[in-house]
Amino acid sequence: MAAVGQRGTIREFPGFNSQEDAAKLRKAMKGLGTDEDAIIEVLARRTNAQRQKIKADYKTAFGRDLISDLKSEISGNFEQVVLGLMMTPVMYDVHELKKAIKGAGTDEGCLIEILAARSNAEIRQIVPAYKKEYGKSLEDDICGDTSAMFQRVLVSLATGNRDEGNAVDEQQAKQDAQVLYEAGEKQWGTDEVAFLSILCVRNPVHLRRVFEEYKSIANKEIESSIKGEMSGSLESALLAVVKNMRNRPAYFAERLHKSMKGMGTDDNTLIRVMVSRCEVDMLDIKDEFQKMYGKSLYSFIKGDCSGDYKKILLELCGGE
Repeated sequence: MAAVGQRGTIREFPGFNSQEDAAKLRKAMKGLGTDEDAIIEVLARRTNAQRQKIKADYKTAFGRDLISDLKSEISGNFEQVVLGLMMTPVMYDVHELKKAIKGAGTDEGCLIEILAARSNAEIRQIVPAYKKEYGKSLEDDICGDTSAMFQRVLVSLATGNRDEGNAVDEQQAKQDAQVLYEAGEKQWGTDEVAFLSILCVRNPVHLRRVFEEYKSIANKEIESSIKGEMSGSLESALLAVVKNMRNRPAYFAERLHKSMKGMGTDDNTLIRVMVSRCEVDMLDIKDEFQKMYGKSLYSFIKGDCSGDYKKILLELCGGE
């Protein structure tokens, strides 16, 4: 994970004073009406660590819970963004995973996005935090809610055990590419286990070499083969893994674009990506978005959202 603020749009606020910020928030919510602009000004311009300090000082100064006060004053998508910003990154992922699993239907896109895009260290924090929060293991919940090969891919990703080194074994890369070709394009039917055992295990640098070798053997990109050989959730999961290994910011740029294009907005995805990446790699995501779609992320959000929801997302976007 990038150091705080390194490629994120949210940086440590200079001259940060958590007690002053706590007082500003109390003033914004006291009495008749709510000053949403003041809430945005404080919470969307502070890092997560700074927000945690504000939360603690708010309770000390006023004997009230900041989260409860925010919930009673704001609503809708604006509330969803603000409450997301107030969770630690690990707890936000835990909360989003549970939300994706519980209730009728499964948000498979959310499960794939989080498990395919987090580092081993992040996954290893998420798994025990999930168990502590919900009294049930993430793996059990995944297995209770998904099936077949898609389930196996998610369980594999949830071990947080991928090789994260930089070593490329040329011979192994050629062999891996050949195995993938023979598991899919070359035969009738698909050996899905071969895809899992390579794509969910090897390190990103090695895999990028495998993808080059694969193209020279199959005369097509690995993504095209996955689309031709798989379908549904398994196809989405393996494509997400490949895209994350190739270029993670481009993967998130695509997620954001899909959440806003066409009729209606997938607000859950839009909010989750903006909240979870604003301190990590949002600057890179914005660059990729502009390259891929010829239009800035800022202008997409501006045209797609409204009110306080739009204002806070534009803050997280960090301007044009």
